[in-house]
Amino acid sequence: MKLPPLRPATLLRRYQRFLADIEWPDGSRTTVHTPNTGSMMQCAVPGSAVLVSDSGNAERKYPQTLELIQVNGHWVDINTQRSNRVVAEALQSGVIDGLSGFAVQPERKLGDSRIDFLLTKANSTEREDRLWLEVKNVTLMGSPVCACFPDAVTERGRRHLQELMAAVAQGDRAAVLFLVQRAEAELFSPAGDIDPAYADQLRAALEAGVEVFACQSVTSADATRIARRLPVVV
Repeated sequence: MKLPPLRPATLLRRYQRFLADIEWPDGSRTTVHTPNTGSMMQCAVPGSAVLVSDSGNAERKYPQTLELIQVNGHWVDINTQRSNRVVAEALQSGVIDGLSGFAVQPERKLGDSRIDFLLTKANSTEREDRLWLEVKNVTLMGSPVCACFPDAVTERGRRHLQELMAAVAQGDRAAVLFLVQRAEAELFSPAGDIDPAYADQLRAALEAGVEVFACQSVTSADATRIARRLPVVV
């Protein structure tokens, strides 16, 4: 998908979860919105090159948004609000092996949670032709080749896995898709050292029939897209 027009800057610091201070090439400084609830470990490094969008909305307290951060020479999309749009575009284009041929319905209620997508086969009322899909944005590397999630403890993520397990028990298909933003990654694994409860829940979900996809994105200064699936090791 196309990205909005972006301006280059340098990251000074990320703080209070949703804020970052940046420095423009002319030396001026601005506080910008950071659309990411995680720790951004490995990404929120002072001095990193960043790309920033401008909403043009003067009524917003922080009109600019931190979008991409350069890590190890590659752009990393840290905007978790865009992840679902990238996945939706790939689903509708049929480019994800194992997830093609579905109609895509976003943000559907499942149990006590809202799941990112409900995928359905056309003209079918069979439960096995429905697939609940939850998306997680991945920006952490646990080793030089292994991308990991989460980068902070996530009770919400664990609850989503439990809801997906319940859907499988009722006869539906269910899956979690890890959208890997790191170009170095060759495989994906849960970050058990950061959140062992999530890693255990992911293993239990896999054993219960929840499918696990890891898809690597390719991001430039003006576009981002899903490029390939990665092996998953749990």
